[in-house]
Amino acid sequence: MEKLASFISEFSKQRILVIGDLMVDKFVWGKVSRISPEAPVPVVWIQNETYAFGGAGNVANNLRSLGAQVNVLGVIGDDSDGNNLKEELIAKGINVDGVVLDSSRPTIIKTRILASHQQIVRVDKEIKGEFDETVVCRLNERINELIPHVNAVIISDYGKGVINKPVLKNAIALANKHKIPVTVDPKIEHFLDYKHVTCITPNQLEAIEGMKNREVNTDEEIFALGKKILDKLKSKSVLITRGEKGMTLFERNNRITHIPTRAKEVFDVTGAGDTVIATFTLAIASKANLREAAEISNFAAGIVVGKVGTATATPDELREAIVGFKK
Repeated sequence: MEKLASFISEFSKQRILVIGDLMVDKFVWGKVSRISPEAPVPVVWIQNETYAFGGAGNVANNLRSLGAQVNVLGVIGDDSDGNNLKEELIAKGINVDGVVLDSSRPTIIKTRILASHQQIVRVDKEIKGEFDETVVCRLNERINELIPHVNAVIISDYGKGVINKPVLKNAIALANKHKIPVTVDPKIEHFLDYKHVTCITPNQLEAIEGMKNREVNTDEEIFALGKKILDKLKSKSVLITRGEKGMTLFERNNRITHIPTRAKEVFDVTGAGDTVIATFTLAIASKANLREAAEISNFAAGIVVGKVGTATATPDELREAIVGFKK
């Protein structure tokens, strides 16, 4: 365990590029004491509003919390919400030189209205569909500028348009050219496009649906599925996260490593996948091998699921969890 913890001191030396969909998570907190006379719906008395990084912004925030130097590349609207998001990223110490403005669509906002800690409704503000060619060109220009100067690349795909075939092809090819690790948090509809990467990190459902597989339940079926993904995508590794069962790492030469969950208590799994890919990639950049990186990311996930809401882990928390672990 001491060896795993030793990589944490290298985290602050790494610069990681996060490419993906930027969005704002807005939470409206209130109370319900009556039903509306206009329709059979609750009337929420708003008491507070909070904001959090959504999508690729949360991955970047996880990296920054662990001490890394972070560049984020994505698209925001030319509006006050986008400007606020950009300012919040800067306030966290995240470099936003790769952020592109698109005046044709708003900054994505997911608003959750909650009463007594129960979600009443979610309202999404976004325009779906492919980005204009000029926006894609600007994204690729930023990729060309940034990738040669980072230690690893994370592709954080939430299916909102930033991750498209031209961007994906360019980012992976350039990272491979410079021998820079590239990891992917996948979206099902692009699953077969993530070829020749260092690692893809689907959860179990994404792995099943991404490969258009039948339902998978047993360990043997999971092992077969992981090998299938590895061969199909020609990736160096596949890391399938499996909830309370932990995670399973698939490497070349038929090497399979299962890692049980390190969570002591689970309060909220929101954003746990972002924590896994952020920590895994940061560990790889710090010269951990794939199995060591998976172990470290598993400890980080165990920390954040023990917190309420979208959370991050700190180097001290991670070090304490690893060194203090008793088998």
